[in-house]
Amino acid sequence: MNILSIDPATKCGWAHTCGASGVWDLSIRKDESSGMRLIRFEGKLLEIEGSVGFDLIVFEAPTVAQGRRANLDGMKLQTKLQAIIERLVESTDGLECAGYNLQSIKSHALPKGGKRDKEAMLAAARKRWPDTEIIDDNQADALWLLDMVTQQLGAREERNA
Repeated sequence: MNILSIDPATKCGWAHTCGASGVWDLSIRKDESSGMRLIRFEGKLLEIEGSVGFDLIVFEAPTVAQGRRANLDGMKLQTKLQAIIERLVESTDGLECAGYNLQSIKSHALPKGGKRDKEAMLAAARKRWPDTEIIDDNQADALWLLDMVTQQLGAREERNA
């Protein structure tokens, strides 16, 4: 199964079961509307679909913001990017998607009791995948999500065999 993992944000982390991963910069440029971020994101999804394909898109799902304005703005963007994913899934036969909360991803990546911040996620990813150039925490989150889902699906496939 080909899986595309997404950490939806302006600096959008992604990872694919083919081994490729990275960060897409969805920043709005001078004189562009905010909709250009969504158009760029959809273009990136279609580019991956056309090159290596995917059967499942997994993504970090937005969770309730904890009071700060920045969190609310980030949650709005995540929700819009999720809508682009869902629209693609609805228009493509055989394509599925699933969202996962950040705490589940962190629990998979990091041991209990330790710090579970962006720097810890990035450091753990660089240790886990030493041959991969990991640009930032967004790419690290996408890699950890992909790792978590492939392990879950592997366990499920073993039980069904």
